Amino acid sequence: MSAPSRTRLSRHRRTLAVTAILIVVAVAAAGIGLTTGSFHASLGDVASALSGGADSRTTVVVMGMRMPRLIAALLIGAALGLAGAVFQTLARNPIASPDIVGFTAGSATGALIGLTLITPPPSPAIGAWTGGLLTVIVVMAIARSVGISRERTILAGIALTTLLAAVNDYLLTRAPLDVARNATQWLHGSLAATSANDVVLLLASLGVLSAALVALRRDYRALELDDDTARSLGVRTGRARLALVVVAALLTGTATAVAGPIGFVALTAPQLARRAMGTSGIPLVGSALTGAVVLIVADVVAQRALAPLQIPVGLLTAAVGGAYLFWIVARSRR
Repeated sequence: MSAPSRTRLSRHRRTLAVTAILIVVAVAAAGIGLTTGSFHASLGDVASALSGGADSRTTVVVMGMRMPRLIAALLIGAALGLAGAVFQTLARNPIASPDIVGFTAGSATGALIGLTLITPPPSPAIGAWTGGLLTVIVVMAIARSVGISRERTILAGIALTTLLAAVNDYLLTRAPLDVARNATQWLHGSLAATSANDVVLLLASLGVLSAALVALRRDYRALELDDDTARSLGVRTGRARLALVVVAALLTGTATAVAGPIGFVALTAPQLARRAMGTSGIPLVGSALTGAVVLIVADVVAQRALAPLQIPVGLLTAAVGGAYLFWIVARSRR
């Protein structure tokens, strides 16, 4: 067997091993999330609830409250992992992500406008998608002159995030007290109020947007190299970049609409997947799986660490993400 073949086989085995480990961690976290808490349910109770044979209280807690939250954590984490992988690949920068560049803040602003200024309030998904797409327009207008891979675009995105955060705070000051209280909790990023309808929205949106990424996979792989190589392969780089950025923004908007802005999952998941799986580029499937596992573990910790007090999962991921950024700074100095 030639050396390149051995290298590919080794990477394939490593990818399978990492995937298996991630699945085991996700299953373990799911088991803890479904069985522990103020209402204890054994694995047998969970199985009975899944089969429809449990009593009404167990069914309500397991199927009506914990299961939607569990599935939503997996789907939102996968959506953020995919969005981060797309943007970091296009920017060729490990700190480029939707929350750093402003997509998350833009989605939050759009949803918050609907929640605080419109009566009756529309679905947060509509506002989140609209806000995310408008943010794309602004970011792409900036990138048009400096190039989306340039550090200046990331700095402009950070400035845009700060501006949108100020807009969000202003909207909260204008809202009635009860609306502002609920919106503030939503802005911290929480899965506590997740329902079956939210899971349906996530499944439908993630299915459509994942299919779009599959259709754009050739362009994505070509853009991983460089623009000149991509153009030599027949890729219309401008159109491909715009399509991929729109998909990433819609993925971010979908996640934000359901759980609020959950930071740093999109930043860390793609890099963790790339390093763990030993790939040269950022793997889309690996990023989605890593994002799903990161968020479900973070949500279980947020629920159980200070029980009966529950921490919004967005605060926990922000703390972990801050430590991750410190690690990047320390590593870059070395």
